[in-house]
Amino acid sequence: MNIAELTARLHAIRDRNDWRQFHAPKNLAMAASVEMAELVEIFQWLSEEQSRTLPADKLEHAGQEIGDVVLYLLLLCSELGLDMEQVVRAKLADSERRFA
Repeated sequence: MNIAELTARLHAIRDRNDWRQFHAPKNLAMAASVEMAELVEIFQWLSEEQSRTLPADKLEHAGQEIGDVVLYLLLLCSELGLDMEQVVRAKLADSERRFA
């Protein structure tokens, strides 16, 4: 995944639609949370086994919601001046250190 390319493409969509005015960090964090809730809704009331073996339509829907969450997080990083890859690598290194 080329994060810079994805972010540039996302910015092009944002700019073409004049959405930056709505992309304050607080709004992007809330939007990511809403999309995460939509992802959670797919799994609501499923057993653990059912959640591991989603039918094709639900699996596709889950992928769409995951994509929404990731895109909002890319925009949030951009607005905050954070490098997504650096943030993720730092957190992974911290987890490796803490839980190794």
